[in-house]
Amino acid sequence: MEKTSDLEIHSIAVPSTQLVYWCSLHEHIPALMNARLAIEEVRALHPESTPSNVKAVYMSPWGSHLLSNKFQPLIELVENTAVEISSRFFKADLKKLNIKPSVTDCWGVIYEESDYVNPHAHFPADLAAVIYLEAEEGCAPIVFGDGFSITPKPALLVMFPGSLMHAVPPNTAKRTVVAMNIHMLPNFSG
Repeated sequence: MEKTSDLEIHSIAVPSTQLVYWCSLHEHIPALMNARLAIEEVRALHPESTPSNVKAVYMSPWGSHLLSNKFQPLIELVENTAVEISSRFFKADLKKLNIKPSVTDCWGVIYEESDYVNPHAHFPADLAAVIYLEAEEGCAPIVFGDGFSITPKPALLVMFPGSLMHAVPPNTAKRTVVAMNIHMLPNFSG
C-alpha cells in the first residue's frame, strides 16, 4: 500500500446547487405504522440511546433494520423513491446501469423538548432520508447548509445528498423520525 500522508491536498469551494427532495407518504400509512412499531421493538431490545451527534431522548442503533423486519416496507418505499429521483431529476436509468439504491443504515429517533442534532453530513452515503412518523405542531425543522429548512409533517419523506450538511435546532414539540443512509450499489441480482 502506498503512503499518502506526505501528499499536499487542496480544496476549493465551488458554487453549486444541491437538491433536496420531498414527498408525502400518506398513501403508505401501514409502512409508517410498522416503522413506528419497529422503533419500540428495537427500544425494548436496546433501551439506551446510541451515542452520536443526535441529542434526543432516544436514538436506536444504526443497524435497526437488521433488528426488526418491520422497517422493511418503509425501506422499500425509500429505495423505490431513490430510483424515481434518479430517473426524474438525473435522467438515469438505474436498471440499465445495473445499480440498486440500498439502505445500508436505518435508525429511529424520538425527539422531545430541547432535543437537537448538531450539524453533520451522512458522507460516504450517496443519499440520506428522513421520514417523519410523528411531527407535532411547532416541532423543530431540519435545516440544510446556510439556512434552508423544511418543517416536518407526519408522513413526510425528505431525501438529500449524503454530503449535504444539516442540523436540527432545539426542539419544542414531539417528533419521531426514521433516518436512513442509501448507497448506490451494483445490482448483482440482474
